[in-house]
Amino acid sequence: MTTKILAFAGSLRAGSFNKKVIKTAVEGARAAGAEVTLVDLRDFPMPVYDGDLEAASGIPEHAKRLKKLFVEHDGLMISTPEYNSSIPGTLKNVLDWVSRSEPGEGPLTAYVGKTAVLMSASPGGLGGVRSLNELRRMLANIKVLVLPDSVSVSKAGEAFNPDDSLKDAKQAAAVQKLGKSLAETLAKLKA
Repeated sequence: MTTKILAFAGSLRAGSFNKKVIKTAVEGARAAGAEVTLVDLRDFPMPVYDGDLEAASGIPEHAKRLKKLFVEHDGLMISTPEYNSSIPGTLKNVLDWVSRSEPGEGPLTAYVGKTAVLMSASPGGLGGVRSLNELRRMLANIKVLVLPDSVSVSKAGEAFNPDDSLKDAKQAAAVQKLGKSLAETLAKLKA
């Protein structure tokens, strides 16, 4: 039985380092036999979460579309930038909207039973490790099993080739291994 993984970067920027690094992880998951859907959050524009807006208009259509993808996939692969020592507002907003329940749904329908791997890329020397810690904590709190291994790409402005691949072969292998690990873990959980 094929496992399905939803992959995305928590950045909107076209030249995002995190959009580049997630592609390498996707390669690893696909090589391990997983079906991976790579999405760009730019394709799901949504307002900042506001309880009054939700009460008046319900969940925005783009949030519903993205939530449907979360529900349809077994696992999540997320690459996050680090903004001011935490995750970017865009990623937090997406996670908040996707968490909202519609009539007839249980709480956290899009998250319960999911397994995830995390990675980050940042121009700084720490590679986004503080954002990984924040994201790990948040996902664990909303019932997502986050695998212990992660990869942080530091000095990301110098880390990629023109084709978006990582220059450092060991680092590329570590990122691919994250994707492979998620695919293999999901396969075991589904068996």
